[in-house]
Amino acid sequence: MASVSIRHLGKDAPPRTAKKRGEKQGMNTILGDVSLEVADGEFLVLVGPSGCGKTTLLRCIAGLETITRGDLLLDGKLVNDVAPGGRDIAMVFQSYALYPHLTVRENLAFGLRMRKTPEAEIRRRVDEAAAMLELGELLDVKPGPLSGGQRQRVAMGRAVVRHPRVFLFDEPLSNLDASLRGQMRVELKRLHARLGATMIYVTHDQVEAMTLADRIAVLRKGALEQIGSPRDLYERPQNLFVGRFIGTPEMNVIEGDIASRKFRAAGVDVTLPDAFPDGKATLGIRPEDISILGEDGNENARGTVDVVENLGWESLLHVRVGELPLIARVETASAPRAGETVRLWFAADRLHLFDAAQRRVAARPTAVRESAG
Repeated sequence: MASVSIRHLGKDAPPRTAKKRGEKQGMNTILGDVSLEVADGEFLVLVGPSGCGKTTLLRCIAGLETITRGDLLLDGKLVNDVAPGGRDIAMVFQSYALYPHLTVRENLAFGLRMRKTPEAEIRRRVDEAAAMLELGELLDVKPGPLSGGQRQRVAMGRAVVRHPRVFLFDEPLSNLDASLRGQMRVELKRLHARLGATMIYVTHDQVEAMTLADRIAVLRKGALEQIGSPRDLYERPQNLFVGRFIGTPEMNVIEGDIASRKFRAAGVDVTLPDAFPDGKATLGIRPEDISILGEDGNENARGTVDVVENLGWESLLHVRVGELPLIARVETASAPRAGETVRLWFAADRLHLFDAAQRRVAARPTAVRESAG
């Protein structure tokens, strides 16, 4: 396996319309200045909205896209100009990319035969991968009758048999239904645990990112917004974009003002646990950090339940506080009904505050010293 070092990597490309017409126009920046380190054996997930550059970054690592500037190193060795075949990297695509006229066994063996691997070694590796991915009964079947999940396991097996230094996954589960995606997430976790392999995984689905990753790198408009463990990003987003992107349902966002340790907006009044700079601010609060009060307790807001989404043990309450929509996650057994008026309480130690530039706001150091004293 291998570590991957990405240092100030940038990628420019001509506009699509210019490509089609053969015109010479200014270049678009797909990736600006991306730097990150992927440790040997780490499972790193690249997430971000469509067009943020995550697939382009993956293709640069694979050697399928040329790097405009910056460096890419595998185990400390510069590979900017190394052809894809010389990087010893296996890539699993969204489309499976299986040969329909070949059996599963032949699909698994194809890449090894192209590399003139001895037949005995091919058989050993194919049998090993088939056992690992539970494909043994399908080895003599062609891809046509296979389910989406089975086809994706074959695509992963074709990468596994190569024993590559790095595995790259480009949205491999996006064509599957919700149930199969859940099953395949478990398969990928098991595969990573068994192989101890370096894996870099691209998705726009932050649920996949949260459940699979050792660390998550969040991209937006070709720039790296934040990198850290799933818990780090969920509990301490460094800006509003990351706060809203990570988490399902997404973070509630309230525009307001801070004055004398109070955050106020239309219909919302919150006493802050620490002293923050006065002025315009955005408060973020996760749905699970909003509670429904009974008769007692000081409310932070009051609103009307618009919609109740029953998800089984828990329910999502869509509440309107004047014109402000909020979502609260509560136990179904205690959930109010649509049309009821509810009193809302925000967990003070779970609030997120962002400034006018949408960056996370830290409490004043003086407040920390005062509380410590």
